Amino acid sequence: MAKQTTAIVLAAGRGERMKTQKPKVLHAAAGRPLIDHVLNALSSAGVNNIRVVVGYAGDQVRQHLWGKPGIEFFAQTTQLGTADAVKSAQIETLAENVIICCGDTPLVSGEDFSAALHHFSKLNSDVLVVSARVKNPTGLGRIVRDGQGRIKKIVEEKDASAIEKKINEINTGVYVVKGEILKKYLPLITNDNAKKEFYLTDIIKLTLNDKKKVEVLTGPARIGVGVNNQEDLARATRSLYNRKARELMQLGVTIIDPNTTYIDADVTIGAETVIGQGCVISAGTTIGVGCNIEPYCHVRASQIGNRVELRWGTLVDQSEIHESAVVGPYARLRPETIVEHEAHVGNFVELKKTRLGARAKANHLTYLGDAEIGEDTNIGCGTITCNYAVDRKKYKTKIGKNVFVGSDTQFVAPVTVGDGAVIASGSTITEDVPSKALAIARSRQTTKTNYNKES
Repeated sequence: MAKQTTAIVLAAGRGERMKTQKPKVLHAAAGRPLIDHVLNALSSAGVNNIRVVVGYAGDQVRQHLWGKPGIEFFAQTTQLGTADAVKSAQIETLAENVIICCGDTPLVSGEDFSAALHHFSKLNSDVLVVSARVKNPTGLGRIVRDGQGRIKKIVEEKDASAIEKKINEINTGVYVVKGEILKKYLPLITNDNAKKEFYLTDIIKLTLNDKKKVEVLTGPARIGVGVNNQEDLARATRSLYNRKARELMQLGVTIIDPNTTYIDADVTIGAETVIGQGCVISAGTTIGVGCNIEPYCHVRASQIGNRVELRWGTLVDQSEIHESAVVGPYARLRPETIVEHEAHVGNFVELKKTRLGARAKANHLTYLGDAEIGEDTNIGCGTITCNYAVDRKKYKTKIGKNVFVGSDTQFVAPVTVGDGAVIASGSTITEDVPSKALAIARSRQTTKTNYNKES
């Protein structure tokens, strides 16, 4: 059934209560824009023909989704309600079943959409509404049932009576409808209501009046959790983080305190890895098995190999750390950095666009930028690669294998140091150093005895 289904995703609203210029569906929850959560859920349910209805800042939404397979865009030029938005998706060209949903409901899952499609097919419905029971239905459309428990209508809160407002079964905004039903009944919907909008919910009453088969599937409350303001966004984000933590723990990941851990939806982490409290693991990251990520680390769009140790307060951004390496505490890996296996990066060390070879060490107070460091090389405390020149260009430092770099050394790039070389502490290296050579680049010490006459 899913392969014969087209989805219409409503993403035309501005979201004025968000108090931003950004279209609501592009606000991020757990590392993904709201609409991406919905689209991923549809895809996992097998729905790959998707019509996205855009309106406010539609070019931004198009640009964000451009190139994703199976997506077409349709414009709702004026915000006249949900029925008008669906109508904007050229329903006259739809021959199959249609699943309709909102682009601001990030907690809906692929299982939710699959259940709705299965229920719709099993009951041979003309219209299926997905409902949910919630503790506080304020602001939401209510499912009104007759004395036999069958759906009678959906009423928006502004049009609801005092009795109807007490109903806690709400409309989640997810529908499955036969294409022919949309074509026939959508044009019959009027705007005779308090908001003077064309409500998609009115299709329920119209189809029931014609004895069509309308069913309700009651799902979990999270399906109807839409994001309308910043508080909603924060709650939805927390729910997504909790969901991700549960998924990972079921796969054998230890998360010390899920309530203070923030792992984005698309992150993958191997079994037997331990994640300390306060960690932020952002989108695009993979972490291998048996790693130890100590508290308050932040990893963003990076690849972490097996048995890696990230110590307290380390920041890793768009970098690679290979198997059994140790980084931190309080280290910073900036984009395009590669730390090879068993290498050590210590406290207050910053690497940028640098490759640190296998078993190499940079343990203290060091900056390595635009550099290649060979395997088994030791970088002493306070070492700096001077990669940014007066011409405002970046230059590269190449240090070979088994090099010993003494503390407080500056490499003025471009410069190359051969394998096995030794750099004396306190040197400023401006010329290439051959393999196995000793380089000393500092002024000779002068000592004047009895200089301080007052002591």
